[in-house]
Amino acid sequence: MSAAASPLSVPAKPTACLALADGTLFYGVGFGAEGSCEAELCFNTAMTGYQEIMTDPSYAGQIVTFTFPHIGNTGVNVEDDETADPVAAGMVVKWDPTDSSSWRATEELGPWLAKRGRIGVGGIDTRRLTRAIRQQGAPHAALAHNADGEFDIEALVAKARGFAGLEGLDLAKEVTCAQSYTWNEMRWAWPEGYSPRSEVGHKVVALDFGAKRNILRCLASAGCDVIVLPATATAQEVLAHNPDGVFLSNGPGDPAATGTYAVPMIKEVLQTSDVPVFGICLGHQMLALALGAETIKMNHGHHGANHPVKDLETGKVEITSMNHGFTVDSQSLPDGVIETHVSLFDGSNCGIRMSDRPVFSVQYHPEASPGPQDSYYLFERFAEAISAHKAQ
Repeated sequence: MSAAASPLSVPAKPTACLALADGTLFYGVGFGAEGSCEAELCFNTAMTGYQEIMTDPSYAGQIVTFTFPHIGNTGVNVEDDETADPVAAGMVVKWDPTDSSSWRATEELGPWLAKRGRIGVGGIDTRRLTRAIRQQGAPHAALAHNADGEFDIEALVAKARGFAGLEGLDLAKEVTCAQSYTWNEMRWAWPEGYSPRSEVGHKVVALDFGAKRNILRCLASAGCDVIVLPATATAQEVLAHNPDGVFLSNGPGDPAATGTYAVPMIKEVLQTSDVPVFGICLGHQMLALALGAETIKMNHGHHGANHPVKDLETGKVEITSMNHGFTVDSQSLPDGVIETHVSLFDGSNCGIRMSDRPVFSVQYHPEASPGPQDSYYLFERFAEAISAHKAQ
């Protein structure tokens, strides 16, 4: 095994420390920015897409442990960012990020993180850490990187214990757009790359609770002219655009907390308009709350690109990408709301629809291409529902 591909051997004086709230310590080699951060610790099982994961707004308030060891080997590039800068607080990996070997790379992972104030640590036994998360639940943690190897362990553990946690935390306001904007860029295609829509399409208002760029691209590719509004937009502001459809985006934090302002907006949209509505991830949870269901915190959540989901109405099984720590309680779904998808890992809810209206949502990420196109039909279903509604 070459030196570049070997697991990190932790030096006599480690340059990074991961402290859990129960006092457990993991030492390793730091990369990226120096400093410290505290957040909820989760693990992600995806084998690719570390840049998209780090820039996914849904990871706000979380440090991500990557179970796949080859992190950094394809570098980074501006095309793969899901938002302008990394949103996840930090990353934990097993092996030292190697020099990039992809023709698409424009920068190395370590310097990219350093410029954007995000901390990484390598040389960690991620298998042991992942087992602990699965067994004990997602812990609160503090991560520190110091080139001289000096750490105040008591202060670091205190930071982990002092982290308030994601329950009751509204993070959508922190990652949403500051003002409205339009989006017409479509999905990446060879050889053009990303290209703009040229023809007029369905007018869709997208509520940005932490929207990933590729979701907006998928909407554009499905025939939608997208107007993005901040998470705090009112129903009046949404309907003022006279939309053909309304989209509810992914995002971070506790859906019940974000729901204090988003749920009344969704309820009013549903009561005063009959346009199709489509939600993903946090948007799925927001819709469920607006329809009268409840959400609950999961033990360690679902984070990865290999999650099998069954469509209960067709019998089809999709391989999906997921990133959520809360879930809709299927037992709380009211009459008139049908459960459409479930996780084959644990049976948790992964989709709903109204029985009498084109209003539906899914917990997973159909834009993330894990299948690679198992779930793209959802964007087409939304566009077809809009066309049918306009034809009435």
